[in-house]
Amino acid sequence: MHQRPNEGMRKFPRRSQSAAAHPAAAWHRPAKHRPAPNDVLQTLRLDAPPTVRFSWLCNIGGMPELPEVETTRRGIERAARARRISELRIYDYRLRWPVDPTIALKVLGQQIVAVERRAKYLLLRLERGTLIAHLGMSGSLRLLAQDTARVKHDQFDLSLDSGMNLRFNDPRRFGSLHYTTEDPSQHKLLRSLAPEPFDAAFDADYLYRITRRRSAAIKQVLMNGRLVTGVGNIYASEALFRARINPRRAARRLTRAECVRLVRAVRGALRAAIKAGGTTLRDYVGTDGNPGYFRQRLYVYERDGRPCRVCDNLLRRITQGQRSTYFCPTCQL
Repeated sequence: MHQRPNEGMRKFPRRSQSAAAHPAAAWHRPAKHRPAPNDVLQTLRLDAPPTVRFSWLCNIGGMPELPEVETTRRGIERAARARRISELRIYDYRLRWPVDPTIALKVLGQQIVAVERRAKYLLLRLERGTLIAHLGMSGSLRLLAQDTARVKHDQFDLSLDSGMNLRFNDPRRFGSLHYTTEDPSQHKLLRSLAPEPFDAAFDADYLYRITRRRSAAIKQVLMNGRLVTGVGNIYASEALFRARINPRRAARRLTRAECVRLVRAVRGALRAAIKAGGTTLRDYVGTDGNPGYFRQRLYVYERDGRPCRVCDNLLRRITQGQRSTYFCPTCQL
C-alpha cells in the first residue's frame, strides 16, 4: 500500500491561546514525542523508514535546485572520483548551448580528480581541465552499467573505466555541458555568480546590507541570483516559513534580527533537503534512480488550502514574479 505524501510527517500540535511567540513554541505532546524545545527550526524527522520513499514522481514543474544538484554531486563523487574517462558519447549536441563537437577527444583518458559544485553547476575536475554540467529544468545524471539500454531523451554517456556510465537524460534539453582548461571559476557561466547560502560571505550582515534599498518582496530578493545563488522557489518558501517572515514583506523592512533568522532558515531548509536526498519534482531523480523524498517534510510548498503543520490554520498560495508562493498568514507576519 503506497504511503500518501504527508504520511510519515510529524504534525506540530495546535497553538495554545497563550502562545505569544511563533506557534511552534506551544507544545502539547508528551515529552517523549516532543521535538527539542530550543530548536524551532529543526528538521522534522520521518516516522517512516528511509526505504519508504515516493515510488512515483510528483506533478510539479520546476528545475532541480541546489539540494538536488548537491545530492547528485555526492552520488557521482563516490563512483567517479579517481576513475578515468574511457569514452564520452554525445547523442544530441543541441542542448541549451551547442556542445563542442571536439569535447569527447579532449576528455578521453583523463582521470576525474574531484567532483565539485558551484551553485547549480556540477564541476568534474580532470587532470588537464574541467567539465561543467548543468541539469537544466528537467535533467538527471544517473549511474548505470555500460550495457544499460538507452531510453528516450538520453543526451550523453560519460563512460568510466569501472564499467559504469554517467548518463544524462534531459527531456527539455535545457541542460548544458562545457569543457575548459582555464580556472572554472572564471568561466563565463560561473564568474558572475553571487555568494551561496553556505558561503561565509552570505551572513546576516550581507543580507541586511543588500536589502536596505530594495522595495521588492523578500522572497523575490532571495531568488535573485545576482544577490544569492541557489535559493529556488521551493526553498525560498520553506525558509521564509521557518524564519516566520511573510514572503510579501518589502525586503528593506526586515530588521537585523530577522536577517539573522532568515540566514539560519535558508541554510536549515537546504541542509535538511540535502540530508534527505533532495525534493521530489516531476523530473528529478537522484543518481541511484530514486526520487528525492524531502517533499514529505515540506512545511508549506504546494500545501495551499491545507492546515499549517504548526498552527492548523489554512495555508495560502499567491503568485510572485510568475512563480507560486506558499505561506501561512498566521505564522508569517
